Amino acid sequence: MTGTILVAEDETIPRRNICRVLHEEGYRVHEATDGRAALVAIDERDFDLVLTDLRMPGADGLAVLQRVREVAPQTFVAIMTAHASVDTAVAALQLGAQDYLLKPIVFDDLLRKVHLLMEHKSLAWENQMLRREVNRHIDPSGMVGESPAMRAVLRLISKVAAAASTVLITGESGVGKELVARAIHAESPRQDKVFLPVNCSAIPDTLLESQLFGHTKGAFTGALNAQDGLFRKARGGTIFLDEIGELPLTLQPKLLRVIERKEVLPLGATSPIQVDVRILAASNRDLEKEIEAGRFREDLFYRLNVVGIPVPPLRERRDDIPLLVEHLIQRHNLEMKTNCRGVTHEAMQLLMAAPWKGNVRELENVLERAMILGNGEWLSPEDLPSGQAFSRDTGQAGHELKAALRSYEKSHIESVLREAGRDRVRAAKLLGISRSSLYRKMEQLGIAFD
Repeated sequence: MTGTILVAEDETIPRRNICRVLHEEGYRVHEATDGRAALVAIDERDFDLVLTDLRMPGADGLAVLQRVREVAPQTFVAIMTAHASVDTAVAALQLGAQDYLLKPIVFDDLLRKVHLLMEHKSLAWENQMLRREVNRHIDPSGMVGESPAMRAVLRLISKVAAAASTVLITGESGVGKELVARAIHAESPRQDKVFLPVNCSAIPDTLLESQLFGHTKGAFTGALNAQDGLFRKARGGTIFLDEIGELPLTLQPKLLRVIERKEVLPLGATSPIQVDVRILAASNRDLEKEIEAGRFREDLFYRLNVVGIPVPPLRERRDDIPLLVEHLIQRHNLEMKTNCRGVTHEAMQLLMAAPWKGNVRELENVLERAMILGNGEWLSPEDLPSGQAFSRDTGQAGHELKAALRSYEKSHIESVLREAGRDRVRAAKLLGISRSSLYRKMEQLGIAFD
C-alpha cells in the first residue's frame, strides 16, 4: 500500500513503534510530537490520513481533527485514545473522523484499519473522477468557439495547464477570463483540489491584506481570532486573482513573495508559512501602462506574466456567435426550465452585427432577457432589446450567416480605413490586428489598397 500518513502522538516510544510498523508496510510517514506540531504539519503539507492521539499538549485530537476539516477536508482522520468511551468516539465521529483506535495499539488492528481507510479514500477519489466525467458531458465547458482566435487560446490553455507556472490572462471585461482560468485548472494536475477565484477590486483595501494573507490573533483591533488567508485556503489548488491591476502597491511585494518563495506572511506574524498553490491572474487593464504610471510593479508583472493568454473580444471572433448562442440557450433552458429551440435567421443576423461592447457577458444577458420576455420557441428580432445595437436595418447581407459576417467585416474595415485616412498601419492598430492580417483581410474581402 502507498499513501502519506501523519502520526501525532506525544509519547515517544508508541509514536516511533507506530511509525515503524506503517513504514514497513510501504506508507510514507511523518511524525508530530504534540498537538501544536500536528497543526503546523497539517498547514504545511497534504496527508492521506492523520492518526492523532486524543489527549496531547498544545492541542488535543479533536482540535487536530477540526483543523483537518477546515484546511484539508479530503484527508481522513482516525483518533487514538486510551480513554475510550462512547461519548469520546461519538464526538470524534460527529466532527468528521473516519475511525478510532483503542490504546495500547494492537498493530494488526492498526494495519487493518489503516488499509481499509486507504481503500475507502481511493474509492472516494475514483467516484469523484467518475462524477467529473459525467458532469463534463452533462455540463459542457463554457469555453466555446471554433474561430482561429479561440483555437489559439485553447491551444495555449492545453500547453500551460500541466505546468506550475503563473499565467496572466488579459482581455476586456466580459470576454471570459475566469472561464480560461477554470479551464487551465480543470486540465491541470490540481484539478481535484480547490479553485478559488478572488476579485481584487471587490474587497476593500483595508481588508484585502488580511483576506489574502491571513492574520494572527490581536494583529489589529477586532482580530479576536487568527484567520487563514485565501492563499492558505487554496492550498494544493489554484487561486485566481481577477482584476490584479487593482491590487494596491503596498500589497504587491507580499504577492511577489508568495510567487518567488512559496510562502505567506500573515498580518501580525513574524514567521512566514509555506503554501503550495498555483497562481493565475487576470486584468482588463494594460499593466505595462500601469507600470509606466507607477501603479504596478514591473518585477511583479514579469513574475505573473510567465505565460500570457490574451482573450479576444467577441467582435474579433464573430463566427463563434452562433455556437455561443446555441450553448447559452441550452444552459439557460436547464436553469430556467424553458424549451427555447434557438433564434431565427433575422435575429441571428442582428446578433452577428451587434457591437458587443460587453462581450460574451452582454450576449448572455441579452439572450436570458429574450428567453424571459419572448413568446415563442424561437427568439425573433422583436425579442431583442431595442436600440442602435440591434438595428433591424440589416442591408443586403442576405440570409446566410457567412454572408452576413463577410458583409459586416468588409463594411467595418472600410469604415476604420476611412477614419485612419487610409493609413493601413494606424488602421491595423485601431482594429487590434497585425498589419499582415489587415492586408490579408483586405485581399479576401475585395477592399481596394489605394
